[in-house]
Amino acid sequence: MTRKALIIKAARKPKFSTRKINRCSITGRPHGYMRKFGVSRIIFRELAREGKLPGIKKASW
Repeated sequence: MTRKALIIKAARKPKFSTRKINRCSITGRPHGYMRKFGVSRIIFRELAREGKLPGIKKASW
């Protein structure tokens, strides 16, 4: 679980644009972040499986 202080710190506007930290909007996870969707890979997988992401479907062959 991400510390609340780090989530709040990442939400603030940084002094310089290069200091921006990408975090999952649901869990606050910094690694495995997918820019296009704004969530981590774990949450992305769950949302895709539930059909909550338009245009995304589970691959099976």
